[in-house]
Amino acid sequence: MADERRIIENVLREVGKAVVGKDEVILTMFTAMLAGGHVLLEDIPGVGKTTLAVAFSRAFALRYRRMQFTPDVLPSDVVGFTMYDRESGEFIYREGSVMCNLFLADEINRTSSKTQSALLEVMEEGKVTVDGITREVPKPFLVIATQNPSGSAGTQLLPESQLDRFMVRMSMGYPDLGSEIRMMKERHGMNPLDQVEAVARAEDLYELQRAAEQVYVKDELYEYVARLAARTREHELTEIGVSPRGSLAVIHMAKAAAYIRGRDFVIPSDIRDIYRPACGHRIVLSAKARIARMGVRELMDEILESVPAPKLAGKKRQAL
Repeated sequence: MADERRIIENVLREVGKAVVGKDEVILTMFTAMLAGGHVLLEDIPGVGKTTLAVAFSRAFALRYRRMQFTPDVLPSDVVGFTMYDRESGEFIYREGSVMCNLFLADEINRTSSKTQSALLEVMEEGKVTVDGITREVPKPFLVIATQNPSGSAGTQLLPESQLDRFMVRMSMGYPDLGSEIRMMKERHGMNPLDQVEAVARAEDLYELQRAAEQVYVKDELYEYVARLAARTREHELTEIGVSPRGSLAVIHMAKAAAYIRGRDFVIPSDIRDIYRPACGHRIVLSAKARIARMGVRELMDEILESVPAPKLAGKKRQAL
């Protein structure tokens, strides 16, 4: 486990060189990556969404591609296409942008719903099918999509059924005063990403993902996650609660969070810490909630307080 701990620490250190003052955001992103999930970054321009994605790709030496999603982007640009080659007399596959380890879909809400669906299908299945032939995307495969919530002109918002495909939705937020001053001082004529060095390989990320899957979860914690989900579904202020896919995402994220913290078992705080980014985008509030001026975050805080966490008994497993 010593090598895995070293990789985790080194990656977090390298990403922190480029993304200043956002340790919690970096940790949540890393947790989602180890859980094998895709991330939706929703925030205004200029706060470091792209920098965060590129920093992780460099630290892990991932094969990385970025696509600016505009109205004229076609599904074939994403998944690829076949074309006839006169010399060989055969149809040859030209791979799309998703044939990589980390795909950044910039401003996913500015492309057509058909193109969005093509990407979301690859995210779900880990495969692309072109002209009846199915090809697997490289492993590991992660999608980080961004969207700007502040402007709606020319956008195609992702419906709730598609938001559910993302393991987490998170935002960067503005830096604190000290971090912003530090950025202004240190980045004269310098790209912060140039400081990020490759300290691991794509194979290392894949092995970390497999190791995180083996983290132990007690039956009481499975029940705890199910009770949290049930509470969101029956709450008087919700129209749509957390789906079973959401409950699975919570378990995967909690396992990854425990693994990053050096444990081979999950405890209730692992679940509570990741519950908001893993489930906030899966809840649709009712009209009554809007009248009461209740936001999703406040609702989730209430639910976490109202559903008691189990008190685990028995012999604990060993820390890693």
